[in-house]
Amino acid sequence: MITNNTLDARAGSELYVRDIALALLKRGHQPIAYSSVLGTVANELRAATVPVVDDLAAIALAPDIIHGQHHLDAMAAMLHFPDTPAIYFCHGWIPWEEMAPAYPTIRHYIAVDDLCVERLHSTHGIDPNRIRVIRNFVDLQRFKLRDELPAKARRALIFSNYVGEGDILLNLRQACAERGIELDQIGLATGRGEQHPERVLGQYDIVFAKARCALEALACGTAVIACDAAGLGEMVTPRNYENMRRLNFGIRCLRNAHSAEAIGKELDRYNAAQSREVSLRIRAEANIEDAIDLLLSTYQEALADPVESPLSKEAYLRPASRYLSQVASAIKARAPTTARALIEAEAASLAARARAQQAERYLAEQQLSLLKLNTTLSEQQHQVADNRAALSEQQQQNARISAALSEQQQQVALANAALSQQQQQAALVDASLSEERLRSKRAHELLQQERLQRESLEQRLLQRDREIAAIHRSTLWPLINGLYRLKERLWNTPLAAIRARKAR
Repeated sequence: MITNNTLDARAGSELYVRDIALALLKRGHQPIAYSSVLGTVANELRAATVPVVDDLAAIALAPDIIHGQHHLDAMAAMLHFPDTPAIYFCHGWIPWEEMAPAYPTIRHYIAVDDLCVERLHSTHGIDPNRIRVIRNFVDLQRFKLRDELPAKARRALIFSNYVGEGDILLNLRQACAERGIELDQIGLATGRGEQHPERVLGQYDIVFAKARCALEALACGTAVIACDAAGLGEMVTPRNYENMRRLNFGIRCLRNAHSAEAIGKELDRYNAAQSREVSLRIRAEANIEDAIDLLLSTYQEALADPVESPLSKEAYLRPASRYLSQVASAIKARAPTTARALIEAEAASLAARARAQQAERYLAEQQLSLLKLNTTLSEQQHQVADNRAALSEQQQQNARISAALSEQQQQVALANAALSQQQQQAALVDASLSEERLRSKRAHELLQQERLQRESLEQRLLQRDREIAAIHRSTLWPLINGLYRLKERLWNTPLAAIRARKAR
């Protein structure tokens, strides 16, 4: 049997009960959950076929062992089943519900971190030899490891049931905005409880969280800054991991105020490689299966040390009386006596009447103000009607102006069209002129070429005349000329005679 203060909201110890009950069920055990307040988590357990009761009389067969959490419900179970050995868990340093009762059937006290060990032996007088440590765990089958983190963080998440609207959230938003980091939030304080955090944690690079929430975020591979409503801690790194793990990333790690400057300092320590190293270590050391092995070993150890039988009445009743005395003192310190409650109730009633009378006066003043407002509203409505008439006239004038403007725009369009046509014609003329210039240039080039050729020819003719003149001036010219004439007489005359004879 597992007891808890409530099995309603999806908070730390409630989810702890759910996880170990489902793990024990998976291994073939028969867990039963008990609490005086049932709700959401109780329904989840029932849906998984785990019995859940808020009345111990509904259990006909005594359990083999009582796994006690939160003293009121744990003591109720131990008193109802006086022959059943028990172990008692302490999950926190501050909550009154975590007070450790002294009762003869409790065989061992279980602490989830070193701070709870300190509370058990220094505040409740528990013998250290009876204290065992079973650190919190993560279901690695649900919380998968995400891909490698980016070099620069882009998205961050506040994963807490206790951080709502206020200065803490404003400082977190400011520090993230200054670094270009988008910030989201899930948790009961904001009305955004997340039933399946394993589906969303891996979407973020940095998570602000403590205790169980920090463990789950680390297991998913995100960087984690210890943070909650109680205070601000450090970015989890390989250097501080061991100490923070021993303290369950909890209240003793949250020593700093939530200033934007302090938050920014931790954000600036973001290192993807170091966060990956921490995540891999968490997955190696905080597996739920290893924790269940330790839990079952502790159950077996408690069962091997059975309750002495028969115990005297004093052995049961005196511890129960001492426990009731402790509880009574705490309750009386927390709640007023009946007489004081009556006096305070009467004072509250008188105050309520005074507030009611004040409210009536305020209502009358508001009604008078409303009447004045109605008169003012009527005047304003008349003014609005006049304004509407003036607006209608202005709209008509605007319509006339728009019509004139439209006509002018049409004329401008026609002028633009004519101008465009003229521009096209000018372009054709420019093209023709350009072509004519090109032809003129080519003709000029041809004339220039012919002139050069003519000058070259003239120079060659002049050179030939010079050469002929030089020949005529030569002393050999008379001899050559004479020889040429002799050749004419010797050669051409007989040839002419032969031709004449052939002709006859």
